[in-house]
Amino acid sequence: MGYQQEENGQNFKEIEKTWKIWDEEGIYLAQENSDKQKIYVLVEFPYPSGSGLHVGHAFSFTGADVYARFKRMAGYEVLFPMGWDAFGLPTENYAIKKKKNPRIITKENTEFFKKQMKILGFSFDWSREINTTDPKYYKWTQWIFVQLFKKGLAYKKEMPINWCPSCKIGLANEEVVDGKCERCGAEVNRRSLSQWIVKITDYADRLINGLEQTKFIEKVKTAQINWIGKSEGAEVIFKIKGLNQDLRIFTTRPDTLWGATFMVLAPEHPLVASLLKIKNKNIKIKNIDEIKNYLEKTKKKSDMERTELNKEKTGVFSGLFAVNPTNNERIPIWISDFVLASYGTGAIMAVPAHDQRDWEFAKKFGLKIIPVIVPGNEWDFDQAAYTDVDNGKIVNSPPINGLTPAKAFDYMIEWLTNKKIGKKMQNYHLRDWIFSRQHYWGEPIPMVYCKKCGWQPVNEKDLPIELPRVEHYEPTDTGESPLVKMEKWIKTTCPKCDGPAERETDTMPNWAGSDWYFLAYCFADKLKTDLDEKSKLKLFRNLKFKIRNFQNIFFKNKNILSHWLPVDVYIGGDEHNTLHLLYSRFIYQFLWDINAVPKEYPEPYIKRVSHGVILGPDSQRMSKSKNNVIIPEEVIKKFNRHGPDILRLYLMFIGPFDGTMAWNDNALMGVKKFLDKIESYVNDWLKEKDENKDLKISKTPLWHQTIQKVTRDIDQMKFNTAVACLMSFINEIRIKMVSKEVLEKFLILLSPFAPFFSEEQWQKINPKAVSIFKEFWPSFDPQLIKTEKKEIIVQINGKVRAKIMVSADISQPEMERIVLGEEKIKKQIN
Repeated sequence: MGYQQEENGQNFKEIEKTWKIWDEEGIYLAQENSDKQKIYVLVEFPYPSGSGLHVGHAFSFTGADVYARFKRMAGYEVLFPMGWDAFGLPTENYAIKKKKNPRIITKENTEFFKKQMKILGFSFDWSREINTTDPKYYKWTQWIFVQLFKKGLAYKKEMPINWCPSCKIGLANEEVVDGKCERCGAEVNRRSLSQWIVKITDYADRLINGLEQTKFIEKVKTAQINWIGKSEGAEVIFKIKGLNQDLRIFTTRPDTLWGATFMVLAPEHPLVASLLKIKNKNIKIKNIDEIKNYLEKTKKKSDMERTELNKEKTGVFSGLFAVNPTNNERIPIWISDFVLASYGTGAIMAVPAHDQRDWEFAKKFGLKIIPVIVPGNEWDFDQAAYTDVDNGKIVNSPPINGLTPAKAFDYMIEWLTNKKIGKKMQNYHLRDWIFSRQHYWGEPIPMVYCKKCGWQPVNEKDLPIELPRVEHYEPTDTGESPLVKMEKWIKTTCPKCDGPAERETDTMPNWAGSDWYFLAYCFADKLKTDLDEKSKLKLFRNLKFKIRNFQNIFFKNKNILSHWLPVDVYIGGDEHNTLHLLYSRFIYQFLWDINAVPKEYPEPYIKRVSHGVILGPDSQRMSKSKNNVIIPEEVIKKFNRHGPDILRLYLMFIGPFDGTMAWNDNALMGVKKFLDKIESYVNDWLKEKDENKDLKISKTPLWHQTIQKVTRDIDQMKFNTAVACLMSFINEIRIKMVSKEVLEKFLILLSPFAPFFSEEQWQKINPKAVSIFKEFWPSFDPQLIKTEKKEIIVQINGKVRAKIMVSADISQPEMERIVLGEEKIKKQIN
C-alpha cells in the first residue's frame, strides 16, 4: 500500500526532498501576525478509509490547492489547513472484521492519506492538522454538547429507527434498500430506542435568514431552504367520534377543509398504539388483527420507501371516525405508511379532489371525493385531482364560496381562530437532529443518569470523557451501544449529588466532529496542550463558575478567530450542501449566541463552492463493481517523470471545476506532452546566448492577455480555461526565445497547477533561488491587453479542438453561433 519508492523517475524520495525545502522555508504556514490581507480557504476534510485517496479527493483538493497557491503568491496570508474526520461505522466494521483496534486502523489510514497528499503536492498547513478522534479535539465536541444541554437544546426521547438484526445497528434511511440493509442484505425492521435529540428546529428561521449574509450560489441556498422546508398554514382540531380526544393536524390549505373526506395517521401515531388497548363500550374495533399485520409490515420499510410517490398506496381503516369541524360531517380515520410520525403532527386531513396522492388513496379504498376548488374550464374529478389550487374559485364551502384561494386562505385563518378550532401556524420539513448512535467508534456523549437527579451533564473540568480502551466492541443484540458491556467505565458518580450514576453509552454521530472543525484549525496548537492539573483545580475551585470563564480558556485567543473568520471560500461536494452545511451553520450560530465566537461574524462561511464529479472512462459513476475506478497512484505510476503534476494538470484541464466529466486517457497524454514541451523549451533556452533572446514578447498584447486571463480564471476557479491559455501561449512562442523575465513569469503562472515541475524548472534557471513559491504573482499592463480581436479556445471533452479569432466585444450568443458554425467543430460534436 502506498507510493512505490522503487518506481523510476520522480519517486517519493525526490518528492520528499522538494517538500523538505517548502517545509524548511515555512511557505505554507499561515501567520496570524501578518500584515497581509487574510484569506481562509477550506476544503472538506476526508474520512480516512483504508482504500486511500480516490480521484474525487484528488480533484477537489487540487482545485483548492491551485487557488490557495495562487492567493499566496498574489500577496495574501492564506490559511489552507487539513485534518481527518475519522470517527464512524466503516472503521468500526473493518476493525471488527480484522479483529484490530480502530485506533490503530485510523492511525494507519491517516498516515497513508497524508503521504498521498504530499505526493500530490497539496500545500496544506500541516502545523494545524486535527483529528476528530483525538481526545484533545473531541473534548470540545463534548463541551459543545454540554452547552446545548444546558441551554435546553438537547433532550432524550423514544424514537423509531431502522434496525438491522444482522449488523445489530441502527441504519439511516439511505442505508435501507427495498426493505433490506444495503450492507448485508438482511431484512430491516423498525425498533424504538431512547435517543438524544438536538433541537435544531429552534434555529430554522435563522438558518434561512442567515443565508442572506453569505455569497452562496443560488443552488446552495435553495438546497438549504428546501431542506428546512418552511411552510405557512394552520393547525386544525378534529374531534374523534366516541372518544374524548382531539386529532390535531397541520395544513397549508385551510381553504380546502370542506373537501376533507378522510384522515390518515402515521403507523407510529400515539392514537394507533392506543387502538390496540382501547376499552370503550361505544367503540368496537373489528379489524384489530388486520391493523396489527399492517403495522408489522410497515416496520420493514424505511421512511424513504414509505414516501416514494410512485409506489402503490397501502392502508388500513382504524375503525374510528373524526368530525370535520367545518360541517360536522363524520369522516373515516385511516392508517397509512405514507404519513410519517416525524413530519407535522403525524396525522393529515386528506382532500382527494386536490391532491393526487390522496386521490389515488381514495380511489383504491372507495372514499368520497368532494371538489372545493374548480378551474375556469370543465374538470373530471373521476379521472384525476385538480392540483393547481392557487388558481380557480372556491365551491362547496359556504362561508368562502366564490373567493379566490389566496383570499380564502386569510379568511379561513381568522374563521378558525374565532371558532377556536384552529390557529395560524408555521411548519418545517426540518426535524430535530437525532444525535445518538449505538456504536463504539464515536465521541462518548458526556451525560450521566442518576436515579435521583435524572440526566446530568459531566462536569466540564472532567472533559474529555474518553472512549475506554478495550479489545472487543462487537455490537449487541439489544440495539444498545457496545459500551453497555463496559461496566467499570459506566459506573460513575452524579455530578449534582455525588450519588451513584451511570454514563450514557451512546456515542455521537459522524457530523458532530465536523460541525466545528473549521474553528479548530484557527487554534489547532491550543488543542494539542491541555491545562495542567494544578491550573484546573484552581480554576474550578469557585462553585459559582460561569460558562464564559471556561470559554475564555478555549477561546482565550478570540483575536485569532477574529483574524481568520469567516471562512472566505469553502469547497465541497453537492452531497454536503444540505446536512453538513446546515448542521455546521447551526452549531456556529449557537456558539455565536453563547459568545464563544466573535460577534462580528454571525455566519461561518462567505462563499460555498461545489466541485464537480469525475465519471469513469465509461461515463458511469465510479464503482468497484463496475471496475471503472481511477486510482490516483496508478495514474502517477504510468509516467516515469512528473506523474503527480501530470495528474494535477489533467484534473484541472478535463473540464469546468463544477462540471461532470468523464475520464479520458488520451487527454492525459496530451497534458504530458504539454509539460514535455515546456521542459524542452527551458532546456533549449538555457543553451542559447542572452543576445538571441527575443525581448519584445514581454511588451506584446499576447503576453499581457495571458497573464490577465490566467489570473482572472484562477480567481474565478475556471481552472480548465486557465490551463488552455497556458497551452496556447507556449504554442505561440515555441520557435521564439523569450527573455528570462517572461520565462520566469510563465513558470509562476504554471506553478499552482504543477508545483514539482515548476520548482524543478525554476531551479534550472535560478540555481541559487530558494523556491518559486517565494515569488510574487505577475501583473499585466492594462494598456497592452486592449485589442480589437481576441482568441477563443474551443474545448471538446477536455481537449482543445479549435482556436478562433473574434471581435473583442462579441456577445455570448454570437460567439456560440460562430463556434458552432465551424466545420471542424460540427464534425466533432456530431
